[in-house]
Amino acid sequence: SQRKRQSSLRLATPSLEPPLCYFLVGQTNLKSPQDIQVYVVNTNFTLRWKYTGNDTDVTFSAEYRWFEDFKVDGTEWKKLPGCQNDTRTECDFSSAITEYYDKHHLRIRTERREEVSPWSSIFEMTPYDIAQIGPPGIELQSINGVIKIKVSPPEANQVQKMWIDDLSFKYNLVIWENSSNAEFRSQSIFPTDKIYDLAPDTTYCLKVQATYPLESKEGLFSPVHCIKTTHKVNVTFCATNVSILALNMKFHLHWDNRYKQHVSYNVQYLSGYLKKLYDDYSVKWLNVPGCENITDTQCNFSSIITTVSGTFYLRVQAMIENNKSCLSNEVKVIPLVTNEIGPPGVKVDISDDVLLHIQIYPPGGSESEVMRDNYDFSYRILYWKNSSNNEEEIKMKEIKQTIGTISDLTPSTLYCVKVQAFSKAYNKSSHFSKEECIKTPGDKILPLVILATFVTAVVAVLLVAAPLIFVLYQAYSKIKYVFFPSCQPPLNIEGFGGQLFNSPYRPTAEEPIENFSIIETIITEDLNQIDFKDYKHSKQSSRDSGNYSNDDDTSGSKASEEMLEKEIV
Repeated sequence: SQRKRQSSLRLATPSLEPPLCYFLVGQTNLKSPQDIQVYVVNTNFTLRWKYTGNDTDVTFSAEYRWFEDFKVDGTEWKKLPGCQNDTRTECDFSSAITEYYDKHHLRIRTERREEVSPWSSIFEMTPYDIAQIGPPGIELQSINGVIKIKVSPPEANQVQKMWIDDLSFKYNLVIWENSSNAEFRSQSIFPTDKIYDLAPDTTYCLKVQATYPLESKEGLFSPVHCIKTTHKVNVTFCATNVSILALNMKFHLHWDNRYKQHVSYNVQYLSGYLKKLYDDYSVKWLNVPGCENITDTQCNFSSIITTVSGTFYLRVQAMIENNKSCLSNEVKVIPLVTNEIGPPGVKVDISDDVLLHIQIYPPGGSESEVMRDNYDFSYRILYWKNSSNNEEEIKMKEIKQTIGTISDLTPSTLYCVKVQAFSKAYNKSSHFSKEECIKTPGDKILPLVILATFVTAVVAVLLVAAPLIFVLYQAYSKIKYVFFPSCQPPLNIEGFGGQLFNSPYRPTAEEPIENFSIIETIITEDLNQIDFKDYKHSKQSSRDSGNYSNDDDTSGSKASEEMLEKEIV
């Protein structure tokens, strides 16, 4: 009867067939799985879910599709291998997933014979994003007081791998004494490494974790392994306290010698990248040039630092008679980290405008190009007044350039400067340079003020004195003109000045004076023979008569003209 009802419903409402079928199937009361999770470790995939129904005879089946199929050709859901008719609430479907960088969709439902529940919600995943790194493999060996460890990558000997580049793995070791009050110690190790600083005859337990820094992923720890240490053979001629002194990219290795007899040394080095390999690097150590079969306890190994971005390891091989040898502990060199920065060079100068100029020479001198290019130096300048006052403030200035300028200085003052180089990128700083002192010139403002005052005073004096001098000069000219005229009388008049002024013939104020004029005539040589007495006589006669006569005066006039002409000539 139920089949007849379904047939009639299909005929009546064919468009409602999918919902109707879904409704009828849902009448079974089977619940869908919930809280679906996928766990991925390396290439191992596990699907887990929860079922909240009370039914005990149910099974579960899952389907999947991956993004490229769904996007390109609309492929329908496929049965998920390993997850069909499973009675548990988890299943392994590792064989179904081969594309680790594509998106995948998963769904699961509950089944009981012919009855099925609705599909669960879709779980979306990209395998590589949710994958965890599996535990690495470990091999241990106890020898001469140390533990030698060999680590294999998490997917060693697997054809299908989630992690393609095994060399990108780094390994963290956790080790502790197998006792009730154990203290855990963590350290980074290489695939082949040694663990030092262990107590003899002591059982240690350890585990190792692989990390993938490129993706910021941390893997699962390996199972715990335990091993007992042995006694360390005490070899007295071994080099001890091996250390590195590095300044301005000049590298020196130093060590101590406790042996009283003759010992020779070979300094050996290993490029750091060889330790990242899973091969045995024990035969790949090389001797440092110039540090072979030496008796000194130091070695300059700057020649092997061929790159500042690499890592190097060094050790000292001590040798005595009978070909006995002993290897020291290894020391690690990261050139730009191990190196110490020396103080910079400094030169100071004062300019005319009272500015302190500081010329900085980067650490390392002329061969400091490598340091300048990698450390990206900045400079810290300290300057202060060098006076007896101990409370003088020390001022600081930071610059990037190698030339600095300091203003606002006090004239006629001794200033001292020292400079420190530092690198923010490497968190390193040098010692301060030697103090350089220089005295600022005297204050030039006062001489300028004095000069300006003098010039102003001179201009003011000139402005006031010029009119006064002009007035006095004009007054002087007038007085001189009136009382001391510049024109002089003819010589004939000057010669007789005394007689003329004392002459009784000088007219008086009451006496009328007739106007007369001198008639110029040609003077001949005969006039020179005129007797001057006749002139006096004529003049005397004229005084007697009291009046001038034209006739009598002719000869006198001529004589006067002759004298005047000579004077002029």
